[in-house]
Amino acid sequence: MKVQREPFKLACIQFEPVIGRVEDNLRAMEKHTRDACAAGATVVVLPELADSGYVFADKQELASLAQPIPEGRSARVLIELAQELGIYIVSGLAEKEGDAFYNSAIFCGPDGYIGRFRKLHLWDMENPIFDPGDLGLPVFDTAIGKIGLAICYDGWFPELFRSLALAGAELVCIPTNWVPMPAQPEGTEAMSNTLHRAAAHSNGLFIACADRVGVERGQPFIGQSLIIGPKGWALAGPASRDREETLIAEIDLSQIPTSRVLNENNNIIGDRRPDVYGDPIIGK
Repeated sequence: MKVQREPFKLACIQFEPVIGRVEDNLRAMEKHTRDACAAGATVVVLPELADSGYVFADKQELASLAQPIPEGRSARVLIELAQELGIYIVSGLAEKEGDAFYNSAIFCGPDGYIGRFRKLHLWDMENPIFDPGDLGLPVFDTAIGKIGLAICYDGWFPELFRSLALAGAELVCIPTNWVPMPAQPEGTEAMSNTLHRAAAHSNGLFIACADRVGVERGQPFIGQSLIIGPKGWALAGPASRDREETLIAEIDLSQIPTSRVLNENNNIIGDRRPDVYGDPIIGK
């Protein structure tokens, strides 16, 4: 696809979904997205499971809230919104397909539905109720560049970012519901931010993480959404730990090739030694 190599604005929306209140959540998602678009955003990233909430009582509750992608109500709202506004939207959604349930992300744009990603690495009590993702690591070739997706705990696996980079991804959008990490000292930078900054630097990628805030059924979420450039430094954020807010940063994907050059003798991708450690297997 022919890519328009112009810088664009990306927004990460940090808000507080409410468990089980899909219509209320969709209204909040739409409002925040419209506000971000009015501020100039071409790409909007929303949190993980933004339509349903996160802490399900059991699989039966999940089944009552999950919907198909792209046919379901939540997906259709976002697809139509992206078309109306002429922007790209990435959002976490609870997905149902047959008897299976996935922690998924939808990707849609000015021309409608583009694709979806299903979370590969399930966290804690997601394991009894969700099925592991089975769509691999797609990289979507769009008019603004090559976009990869991941969700929350997927970001703890360096192989994921390397696989996406080798498949041509320039920007990775990550809906997330980060929770406190055990034994993290009070007041220190979130481990999630450290991991994603390292992944951006070591792969020469833009990475956009949209987290949620609040406490849901006793589970606190840590906020601190972040937009990172390909050198590993924050372009916007970290956001607050407990407030709804929207981060906006300018993304220039034409920087990717030069960002991977550390000096005249070193290239972060070109210096790899797959003869020693092999290459990760890239999913479909």
